[in-house]
Amino acid sequence: MSIEDDIALLDRVPLLRLLGKDVLRVLAISSDTRPLAEGEILFREGQFAEAAYVVAKGRLRLNREDPALARRPGQKAEAGPGSLLGEMALITETKRPATATAIEESVVIRIPRVFFLRTIEGYPDAAVRIGRELSGRVRDTLGELDVVRAKIEALDTPPRR
Repeated sequence: MSIEDDIALLDRVPLLRLLGKDVLRVLAISSDTRPLAEGEILFREGQFAEAAYVVAKGRLRLNREDPALARRPGQKAEAGPGSLLGEMALITETKRPATATAIEESVVIRIPRVFFLRTIEGYPDAAVRIGRELSGRVRDTLGELDVVRAKIEALDTPPRR
């Protein structure tokens, strides 16, 4: 893939699109491409995450090692071209929440956190856009948790007579 192809792929990722073409160009130049054979594991649940990956080609399956946290039977978590895996690893130290395995021959673009953070330091407007997006996601998640909490509390409350 050419740098222009990489930029176009990164621009398909909603979170990365917020950065703008100039930042995506820098990221495309500083990132590396990794091919994966069918069945190859990209990362394992619980591993320290120092980079995010954008799927350029192929498909990866995401699964939880802990059966209690696994998806319900029949549900599959898969990532195809344009998917961003490990976006939180771009901004903070974290561990992988799932194992990613190539379902078929695949190619990913690896974006190391250190390069990402160094790059957006030079583009404060892009950093603000990313911060706003992630803050909005946290706010939405907290709202969803409030709904769940209210439902749980309703179950714990004895019926009125």
